[in-house]
Amino acid sequence: MLTEVLRRFNRTYTQRIGVLDESFLGSGRPLAVSRLLFEIGSTGPVGVRDLRELLDLDSGHLSRMLRRLEDDGLVATVVDDADRRRRLVELTPAGRQAYDDLERRSEERAGSLVAPLTPRQQERLAGALATADLLVRAATVRLREVASDDPAAREATRRYFAELGERFPGGFDPGGPDTPEPGATYVVATSDGAPVAYGGIRPLPAAGDGTAEIKRMWVDGDWRGAGLGSRMLRHLEDLARAQGYVRVVLDTNGTLLEAIAMYERAGYDRVERYNDNPYAEAFFAKALSSTS
Repeated sequence: MLTEVLRRFNRTYTQRIGVLDESFLGSGRPLAVSRLLFEIGSTGPVGVRDLRELLDLDSGHLSRMLRRLEDDGLVATVVDDADRRRRLVELTPAGRQAYDDLERRSEERAGSLVAPLTPRQQERLAGALATADLLVRAATVRLREVASDDPAAREATRRYFAELGERFPGGFDPGGPDTPEPGATYVVATSDGAPVAYGGIRPLPAAGDGTAEIKRMWVDGDWRGAGLGSRMLRHLEDLARAQGYVRVVLDTNGTLLEAIAMYERAGYDRVERYNDNPYAEAFFAKALSSTS
């Protein structure tokens, strides 16, 4: 049922916004090239590798589309002064005009699509599309193992610490510099090249043989309610199970009520304090069966 609805929506929407036209919105460029122009214009000077990850394109396809935009005089590729190994793509003055024209045409097309709807219908549509966008994006995020000093991991950790500082009544002090932990494995979920969820496991012999601790569970605030936290938690449990652990533990602060509710729904039981973390107020454990 869901796949039928999704496929029908895709057919309806792509036809009505002009995806099937060789000239998207009358711009003289197909949709893929127009989308690339949009990303460069909305992001500013952007790395070629970043574009490849953002749009999930292989290097050959991206190079061909960039070459077309360069031949049209719309973008220029330059060397990043901060890192001579990195290439940046930026709009030319003509490219800025083309970007502004694309934005105008897109806004006009979107406006014409919803103009026949009443204000109440437009409100319903906006809410439905926002929910659909969030859930589809959540379903298609990429989970990958990273080192703690990976750029995406560092950004996720920075945002995680910043959120704890805002939510804890007395603030949060992460202590000294972040250093790799022996045996730890971290996982980052990215969407459009940016981290949206993060977490890791590390061995914790002091809590019992075969025990791993789940650490730094974080989900971007804009993504909460889409099940991404539960998906990350299940992934970390599977990772712990694959590494031979039979039990996982974790701690959290009492102000993180949504996290506590998620752990309880996932089958975690409250246990006694097992560490000296001054910010931890609730402690949980779960046995890892061979099938759950």
